[in-house]
Amino acid sequence: MLAVEGITAFYGAAQALFGVSLSVGAGEVVALMGRNGMGKTTTIRAICRLTPPRAGRVRLDGRNLAGLPPHRVARLGLGLVPEGRRCFATLTVAENLMATARPGPWDTARVGALFPRLAERAGQRAATLSGGEQQMLAIGRALMTNPRLLILDEATEGLAPVVRAEIWAAIRALKAEGQAILIVDKSLRELSALADRCVILERGADVWTGPPSEMSPEITDRWLGV
Repeated sequence: MLAVEGITAFYGAAQALFGVSLSVGAGEVVALMGRNGMGKTTTIRAICRLTPPRAGRVRLDGRNLAGLPPHRVARLGLGLVPEGRRCFATLTVAENLMATARPGPWDTARVGALFPRLAERAGQRAATLSGGEQQMLAIGRALMTNPRLLILDEATEGLAPVVRAEIWAAIRALKAEGQAILIVDKSLRELSALADRCVILERGADVWTGPPSEMSPEITDRWLGV
């Protein structure tokens, strides 16, 4: 479904990505891993063309995304849950969801079934929600685009354990339904139980790719340890 082939990316004159490659197949969950500052968010931004690659290719179902603006990429089926949530603060929960709605099986009722808290707070402004509820809303907003690939950047960062558990349960339910997912998170235990494959980044380059079962303590200590 998604093929990222040797992409480079820059912020001004500073190079951030050095030939990153990864892929996500239909129904797959792929974890993008690495220490802070190693290029995970930049890779996601490059895929969505928020920071367009200078070299390499990003293809969705064989279509090269080069030259497309971000909103066109989203319409092709990439649903992004950005780091920091970025809900529309002055809009209600229902308005946030309707703002991104596109035809398909995901609607407000189905999002409310996945996250009952959102159904309970449909008329509440996003700015008044807790951090965990805002994260649920950000996921629900992305699902309302009816994406072929859901991209989650730091899905549970900074959340209370009970809320983290709710969100991980929702992500597992999405996987069970066949939703393709590219996910960034720091919880190695949760990612290892969820992901079909892992891609580790180090200083803007992919240094290891494989199933979680092959991720040895040596690999985690070398590329993921503090």
